[in-house]
Amino acid sequence: MTFRSSRFWPLLLLAAACARTPRSSTGLANKYHDATIRQIGTAQDERNTAAILPFLTNGNPTYRREAALALASVQAPAAVPGLIPLLHDADAGVRRAAAYALGQTGDSTAVDSLRVRVLKENDGQVRRYVHEALGRTVTRHSLPELWRVEILNDTSRAAALAWGLSRAALRGLTSPETIRRTVAVLNSPKLPGRGRLAAVVALSRTRGLDADLKRLAESTLLRVAQKDRNYAVRAAAVTTLGRIAATAPSVAAPVATSAKAGASPVLLARLATKDPDYRVRLSAIRALPFDAENYPASRKAVFFALAHDRAPVALTAAEWLLAHAKGESGAALAALADGNKQASVRVRAALLRAAVHHASPAARPSLVETIEKRYAAAPTVYEKGFLLEALSEDPAAFDFVRNEAFAAGQSPVVGGYALGALLTMRRTADFPAVRQADFAAAMRQALGGGDVAQLGTAAEALADAKLYPEALPADLAALRAAQAKLQLPREIEAWQGIQQALDKLTKAPKTTPSPLATAAQHPIDWTVVQGVPLGQQVRLRTSKGIILLELKPEEAPGAVASFVTLIGQHFYDNLYFHRVVPNFVAQGGDPRGDGNGSAPYNLRSEFGDLRYEEGSVGLASAGKDTESCQFFITHTPTPHLDGRYPIFAQVVGGMDVVHKLDIGDQILGVELVAVQ
Repeated sequence: MTFRSSRFWPLLLLAAACARTPRSSTGLANKYHDATIRQIGTAQDERNTAAILPFLTNGNPTYRREAALALASVQAPAAVPGLIPLLHDADAGVRRAAAYALGQTGDSTAVDSLRVRVLKENDGQVRRYVHEALGRTVTRHSLPELWRVEILNDTSRAAALAWGLSRAALRGLTSPETIRRTVAVLNSPKLPGRGRLAAVVALSRTRGLDADLKRLAESTLLRVAQKDRNYAVRAAAVTTLGRIAATAPSVAAPVATSAKAGASPVLLARLATKDPDYRVRLSAIRALPFDAENYPASRKAVFFALAHDRAPVALTAAEWLLAHAKGESGAALAALADGNKQASVRVRAALLRAAVHHASPAARPSLVETIEKRYAAAPTVYEKGFLLEALSEDPAAFDFVRNEAFAAGQSPVVGGYALGALLTMRRTADFPAVRQADFAAAMRQALGGGDVAQLGTAAEALADAKLYPEALPADLAALRAAQAKLQLPREIEAWQGIQQALDKLTKAPKTTPSPLATAAQHPIDWTVVQGVPLGQQVRLRTSKGIILLELKPEEAPGAVASFVTLIGQHFYDNLYFHRVVPNFVAQGGDPRGDGNGSAPYNLRSEFGDLRYEEGSVGLASAGKDTESCQFFITHTPTPHLDGRYPIFAQVVGGMDVVHKLDIGDQILGVELVAVQ
């Protein structure tokens, strides 16, 4: 692996000759060539708070900043007393890092110090970080500390407040006053796009609005959904409108039927078909009302999307029909699946599922027979999985699905889909009582089989009090026996699923899995990290096209070192994207192909100072310090993931390809791009 950084000398000379020309950072060595920063990075990876704390008082602001950023990943409350003084540091970068670390730690003892800093901080960027940290640390009692600062005619302070309110709302901390404040911020003139997005996200988490607050929020969101120039803000506003509309009004104060309040269903139907960005159309379909009065208009928009829109929107429309269709015949919905030859196999399978769900008892057998025939001819394990999901709507398909779950030599992808379909089937209202024993036997068979995907599904079933009101000794023994066979930390997700079931069934306190991945098991390879210059790109070749990623070695050195090493081993070649949630993420890199696989090791979480934007590349996890090889790419800004999942790369080319990815699309190859 050779990086020809010598090609940058002409650029460097040009930068020196012309002060107005900014020097490109691409190809420059990353910060981990500094031995002290490597020392801090190693202590972070080892979760060694005591080794990091002395650097908070180092005379070099670079090391103070790096120590604070390291503690943002460690998240140890013991670091809070050392971080608080850095809020007054002379270096703005240190203050920003300290605020970020305090927010990541989430300790409410920092609230008073953050409140004071909000009042005194003059640097707009730092102020935003302090306000965010305040939102991540306030309690319900201290919530008013978020709006102590006057924001009138101060766009920077309004944006900072928006993020503070948003972070608190994402933690479930809202009140009538937070709603009023959030609406006021959203109406601030010249509020930047990220600030508007933060305010809308805050409103999306509100609950129990009375009539006045509901009208206040709706009137602003209606304007934003129609006129905002940022697609992410429009999409979030549409989603929030749908959530607010679904909130039951107070009995004491019913919602008035004003023209503006009634415009929401009409607006949603229009946005579902006419907004220029597919993510807004998709969000509008999800929010469409399904009451008798508005169903005809919603139905028209849904059918338009099925016939004329791109795959993610059509899939969302099919899922809307599954959940909300009224009076649609199963035959008519099945005809939609057959009639739209341009639709993806996933969309057609979703329509077949809706057809089975809404079909009359007399019509179901022929639909099930059709799906079973298509299943036999399906060319991929993922298409088989989609069809198994369709069969989950009819308990009469129980034997067929169970046979596929445990067929000899069955693909783990198909086996996982099949057992999940059995669980969905068991939860249907018309599941026959005479088959409940057969379902229980299938769950015990899954526990004995040891497949991690099936273990997770069986554990979920046993933890469902509606299915298993009382824990049977045999079931508890089967869960414990299955858990004992798992390899930690590699199979931590299945371990957690079983432990959660055991905790529920035995009414025991939540158990922390042990041992988790430690640095000693897989330390960061600093030689590999130092070989990754700033701006290093990766070419991800997929069956839908090429995606270019830019690695982030300074923010996620362990993740980048692992990714680069796996690329060198051709680990990702010929794997698949196994999870795609429209307008959220496309996830791949699992050697099993179903989301339950892993590399031979786990990593420690690295929560660098990065935000999830469109095209951010993060590591999937089952909780802190459980990351491995699976990665996901975001379709849109997703603030609720910030600081919870490590970001190690950013899409810099081929974002159009990312938006086309679906479950079953293949990773043909991954290679580093020579630095030019």
